[in-house]
Amino acid sequence: MPSYFRITLLRSAIGLPSRTTGVLRALGLRKRMATVFHPVSPQVAGQIMAVKELVAVSETDRALTKAEMREGRRPERGYYVESAVGGKEGEGVEGR
Repeated sequence: MPSYFRITLLRSAIGLPSRTTGVLRALGLRKRMATVFHPVSPQVAGQIMAVKELVAVSETDRALTKAEMREGRRPERGYYVESAVGGKEGEGVEGR
């Protein structure tokens, strides 16, 4: 089963040489915090090394679809009830 590079652009390429921005375009990274998946290969590894200061890379076993990535960012439903710092259980701000 092929593995994939998960590449996320963390830093902007504004003001960098056109060669660097060209590598980012070739990888498919146009905006900050954009994530792309590429199969592991020496060519892609060389492109990543050219922009290693700008991207975060991890190796995954499969490429996620856009819907799966969106679902991963979605918070859980509902809310959490937290007590006041230093307060006893059931004691609100009025009880101090």
